[in-house]
Amino acid sequence: MAMLWKFMRVAKYSKTALSSKVKVRGIPTHSRHSSSKSVPSDFAASSPCSNTVELLGKSYPQDDYSNVTDKILSKVGKNLHNRKHHPLWLIKEQVKEHFYKHYLGRRGTPLFSVYDGLSPVVTVQQNFDSLLIPPNHASRRKEDNYYLNRDHMLRAHTSAHQWDLIRSGLDAFLAVGDVYRRDTIDNTHYPVFHQMEGVRLFSCHELFSSIKDGEGLQLFEQGHRTAHKQECHTMEAVRLVEFNLKQVLTKLMTHIFGDGLQVRWVDCYFPFTHPSFEMEINFQGEWMEVLGCGVMEQQLVNSAGAQDKIGWAFGLGLERLAMILYDIPDIRLFWSEDERFLKQFIGPHIWQKIKFQPLSRYPPLINDISFWLPSETYSQNDFYDLVRTIGGDLIEKVVLLDEFAHPNSKTVLQQKNPNFLLKINTTYFSVFH
Repeated sequence: MAMLWKFMRVAKYSKTALSSKVKVRGIPTHSRHSSSKSVPSDFAASSPCSNTVELLGKSYPQDDYSNVTDKILSKVGKNLHNRKHHPLWLIKEQVKEHFYKHYLGRRGTPLFSVYDGLSPVVTVQQNFDSLLIPPNHASRRKEDNYYLNRDHMLRAHTSAHQWDLIRSGLDAFLAVGDVYRRDTIDNTHYPVFHQMEGVRLFSCHELFSSIKDGEGLQLFEQGHRTAHKQECHTMEAVRLVEFNLKQVLTKLMTHIFGDGLQVRWVDCYFPFTHPSFEMEINFQGEWMEVLGCGVMEQQLVNSAGAQDKIGWAFGLGLERLAMILYDIPDIRLFWSEDERFLKQFIGPHIWQKIKFQPLSRYPPLINDISFWLPSETYSQNDFYDLVRTIGGDLIEKVVLLDEFAHPNSKTVLQQKNPNFLLKINTTYFSVFH
């Protein structure tokens, strides 16, 4: 992220274009089947007074860390992933059906539980500390997250529920929900999107039972951390877990995108898995990253009470898959209430082949804006939140074009250029501080 900015270009859409068996942190859910509880957005958030936020029936006092805007609060409780026939619901149901069908427990019931109604309000401990994210890690910054206060926030990933679900006794589950991150404005980024988290834990017997002469193999050892394993894992255990993880995800993506899908794995880093990988698929001649995954950090698993097990985890974005599969060009379209968009995804079954048909062909109209930065603590995402609050999803793109630092006062003039798909005039103005 650039520390200073220059001139930004913003594009607007026309209205026609975008128009209890288990208890987890007080939320009753049921193992071995799907759990869903939607909250009507009209009642999701309110501010009874200036120093508190009322959200999902609870009151949160504001402090110097509070930075959630009313625009973002209005998205809480929409639960697009649970709206029948919505493209995000279709992706969720396809993944859920695949896991239910192909992975069964000893009694013939689904091995994986599905949780798609967990509250998006989590503690900082759930979102960061439980996942071994260091206190000074860049991902904790106010510039990148939506904090209700210093202790509570809107989850930045569905991984925030890993520890609680494992602690409740689950060893195979999928968690689905809306996640919130402050981000730039363009057709592939939005401050609210939807993720699916998958976790699978193995006991020593479960992992090695199918291996010939595997009775003497062990999950753990006192060794050294390398690029390929954690210090406490045996190489045999890691290889089997990694193989199972990649096999499961390859089958899933092939099931969604079709036979003959090319897949490749890229080594990467996540604080809560090691080794870690990104999965890329070759779709229509182009390599695309679709998810991140890895062998779970044993320290996380141990702290959640599963010291005798080893496991894998993955996280994927529903919007990412839906944009690829249905050829949807802009992430903001998922929030459209236009029937011309929503009706395109109504079909007899969740696997029906669908290609999105554009709704509007208005040409873009450009607005240029220039202003002095108000302070050194002002971040780029502060401006993006301001743009979204005023312009909503009509803003197509914001581009930083130029910057000027005053030689005497050292203040910075930024210039931004907005594109609008509306019949309005291009205006220029400066704001001085």
